Amino acid sequence: MKTHITPYYKSRDRAFTLVQGDCLELLEQFKFGFDMIFADPPYFLSNGGISYQAGKIVSVDKGDWDKGGTPERVAAFNRRWIGLCREKLKDNGTIWISGTHHNIFSVANSLTELGFKILNVITWAKTNPPPNISCRYFTYSTEFIIWARKSQKVAHYYNYDLMKQLNGGKQMTDVWQLPAIGRWEKSCGKHPTQKPLGILARLIQTSTKPGAWILDPFSGSATTGIAANLLGRRYLGLEIEEDFLSMSKARREEIENSAIRNNYLERLAKAKIILPTDNIFVAEESDFTYGVPWLQD
Repeated sequence: MKTHITPYYKSRDRAFTLVQGDCLELLEQFKFGFDMIFADPPYFLSNGGISYQAGKIVSVDKGDWDKGGTPERVAAFNRRWIGLCREKLKDNGTIWISGTHHNIFSVANSLTELGFKILNVITWAKTNPPPNISCRYFTYSTEFIIWARKSQKVAHYYNYDLMKQLNGGKQMTDVWQLPAIGRWEKSCGKHPTQKPLGILARLIQTSTKPGAWILDPFSGSATTGIAANLLGRRYLGLEIEEDFLSMSKARREEIENSAIRNNYLERLAKAKIILPTDNIFVAEESDFTYGVPWLQD
């Protein structure tokens, strides 16, 4: 086992770390227990299709990494990365995995086979989906996010009271009506599968306490890490692409600006994703006095 891994980037407060490389290789090289994992793996939908975005017809192809091949190959890939992630969760930890019909059933099967207990399947109903230009199908307006805990028997953390408070005093359901990513979230560039900050903020608040460690094995533009740090959690992101790592670094440095940081928090509060900013736990540098122990500065 490799004892030290050199990070691509680490924030000054040590609460945000990026490592460059293939998650299948990196996850085998360290031992660490995370409180939560969020994964936005390849959906395997890059098949030459087209969609409609910002008034233009665009290809849905994201890149070679999103071309999955046979169902058997997709299933093997999902079993491998989920199995490696399972080893990095604390016994009471939980994992969130997003997807569409292209991959989510394979993901669910892998979770069950590997001993996870599926807690919920969130249906994210987008309030502003792109139209279906073929006019041969219903408009694709949803994605799914599976929430599962590592152990069948060890209890998980669920911030029930906060979710109920954010939902106007009623129990929050597993259908979330939230918009797709806004322009204000693309100030440092655009990732082809970037998730809205609001989605990640809600997931993180649901299943972790302030100070928790969160892993994202397919970090992308590091929305998970930005949401984590805004809410006083710590983050490790694994990403293979240099362009996305550079974008992630710029996004993290952007929220060092208190005006930008406060603007993000205010937007999330206005959308009823988080409580008003005067109630938000904002971590100080002293709250993160140690980083991931096996990382070499």
